[in-house]
Order: sequence, then structure tokens, then C-alpha cells
Amino acid sequence: MFRDNKSPFAILGFIGILLVGSNTVLADGHAEETQPSLYDRLGGLAPISVVVSDFIDVVVPDPLLNKNPAIDASRTHVPSPYLKYHVTAMVCQVTGGPCQYHGRNMKESHVQLNITEKEWDRMVALFKEVLDKHKVPEKECKELVAIIGSTKVDIVNSGQQ
Repeated sequence: MFRDNKSPFAILGFIGILLVGSNTVLADGHAEETQPSLYDRLGGLAPISVVVSDFIDVVVPDPLLNKNPAIDASRTHVPSPYLKYHVTAMVCQVTGGPCQYHGRNMKESHVQLNITEKEWDRMVALFKEVLDKHKVPEKECKELVAIIGSTKVDIVNSGQQ
């Protein structure tokens, strides 16, 4: 599953694939294998929560992002553990997992931050670095980045550069 067989994510992912991959759907009397969800291919909640935690740990102190006074100020109003909880629930939900995200929508939670295109690009680069650190396979990385990309219109202040 993951490039490094010693990774705990590889073991969890392998177990997830064994459990999910054994499911079949009967259609017209023929057994058809079901495609595991992105959530299952990532290994479930435990690996997702570790990756999210590491991502928040690199995003929060990032100097480029904190040059934006609104982002920097938000660090005192939104503690990292709270952010990790909500982002984990969101990733779990949007990847097909059992979690339910109950936070504010992306536009509402980011509008006051005046996030620029440059800051967005930095966040995406940091996210990709964390995915690479955890040896998330390329296919799943692309799917995750596409999911994040779908939120850009609600996060980036289009009047900023």
C-alpha cells in the first residue's frame, strides 16, 4: 500500500484493504468487487488523524502564513487541538468515512482571514510535503489535493494577491 512497509500507515492500510477488498456486490448474479473508498485506502481514521495533526503542526507556525496578521491572530482564537479535531472530522467525512463534520462552512470560517493566492499555494505545498512524509500513494495524494482544491473558491480572497 504505502511505499515504506515499516510505516504504521502501511499496516493499517493493508488491513483496511483486506477488510474492504473482500466485500463484493452481487449484480445480475455475478460477483463484482467494490472499489474501496478513499477513506479506506488511506487506512481509516487513525492514519488520517496523524496526517492531519502533522499538517496542522507545520501550518500553524509557518512564517509565510503568519505574515498575514489575520491568520496570525487566528492562532490565539482557534487552538490547534480544536482545529485538528475539525479538520480530521472533515477529511474523514469527505473521503467516505463515518465521521460527520459539524463546523462552519469553508467560506464562513475563512472570510475574515483574507487568504491570498500565495498563502493558498503555501498551504497546498505544506500539505503535499506532509502527505509525502507519510508516504501516501500518488493516486490518493491527487484525490486529496483535488478535494482541497474544490474549497479554494471559498477560502481564497480573490481580491488579494
